[in-house]
Amino acid sequence: MIRTKIVELSTIEAAAYRQKLRGGKSGVVVMRYDTDQPGLASFSRNTGDPVPNANVNLELFPLEAFQEALELTAGLPYSKRGPVKLSGQPPASTPEEDLETDAPEDEATVDSAEYAAVVAAYTNKKGELSYDLINKDFIQFARSSKIVGDMVANGASQDEIRSHIVKVKLEQLTGNRDLSETQAQRIVDMLDEVSPRFVFRELNDEIRKLLSAAKG
Repeated sequence: MIRTKIVELSTIEAAAYRQKLRGGKSGVVVMRYDTDQPGLASFSRNTGDPVPNANVNLELFPLEAFQEALELTAGLPYSKRGPVKLSGQPPASTPEEDLETDAPEDEATVDSAEYAAVVAAYTNKKGELSYDLINKDFIQFARSSKIVGDMVANGASQDEIRSHIVKVKLEQLTGNRDLSETQAQRIVDMLDEVSPRFVFRELNDEIRKLLSAAKG
């Protein structure tokens, strides 16, 4: 099971974690201490609002609880974890129709040395991935790289430049020179699932500035 660490909620007496859902979505599972049945909600990437499952009892699992769960789990890295057990309760399970078996590529990404290197290099004292640190480091590399400079001068696209930066930085973090662009993109996708915003927003802004300056 691929999910984030468990967090305690204050809106209701419950705990929560973020997990991959059916169809490649990400959502939060909220577990009350007074019932074995957990509540599940996905969330809108456009608004950030929780979208509870149709069978969720909103009296037991109010929207405020799901919103708090999303906020507390934002930025927490994924890891492979076993069944969840709250004190005095059997392991909680979410209805099978709402969850999907972790895809082999997702498990491989979470288990990869590259993903572990990102988590180790950019995790803050709260145990959250710092997207500010990631972008600062990647932007510094972009500004100093001759290859990036040549790509900008030759009119490469923003996506091509970002893909190069991400791949090279991940290679530097782990020493893995055989990392494919597909593997690098899967790591970015996994980071995005637990981020309140697109992880490389600032890096994209910097690349656009470089391209604009080159045209000017």
